[in-house]
Amino acid sequence: MTATPASSFTMSLPDWLTAELPTLPQSIEGAEAQMALVNRLADRNWREGNGGPFAAIVVDASTGELVSVGVNVVLATGISSGHAEVMALGLAQTRVGTWDLGAERDLALVVNWRPCVQCYGATMWSGIRHLIVAGDGPELERLTGFDEGPMVPDWAAQFEARGISVTQDVGRADALAVYEAYGASSSTVYNARGAGRIEKD
Repeated sequence: MTATPASSFTMSLPDWLTAELPTLPQSIEGAEAQMALVNRLADRNWREGNGGPFAAIVVDASTGELVSVGVNVVLATGISSGHAEVMALGLAQTRVGTWDLGAERDLALVVNWRPCVQCYGATMWSGIRHLIVAGDGPELERLTGFDEGPMVPDWAAQFEARGISVTQDVGRADALAVYEAYGASSSTVYNARGAGRIEKD
């Protein structure tokens, strides 16, 4: 007897975040305040066991309106593409009703590090107009053990060439503190280089 191939899959926000959504501000002005929310959600996410210490939000760059929220749900769903950026972008596209997030609105993706190689493409093709990140560099991989993939050195310039502005080093210290706490824990590092956890320097 052979099993029938699956025909669909679903990724949803974890229960703790779904319960918190009504309490989140409808608008958040300023990149620092936006990133503070992202770092807080990222820290709680790994402690809840849903996935890695990553979160992202989509906001209206003009008004600060909070359009969507995403966290990493790889462990909770068993789906490797369940990264925070994918969740936030997909939920934003569902809310605004189009795959092109830049078609009618000036939207920004705020995330607690430079996107990994998967989310680099997802962000670039989403139509988003702005990308705000906590940082870029080897610290994330060193502190957490994650493999972020073979990113091109001029990743930010590639976004800019496509009309997507990039703002870096917003809430960097807080993001690194989250990664350090995660790396010191016994949390599962999925998709690491080779088999199992990456050896830290």
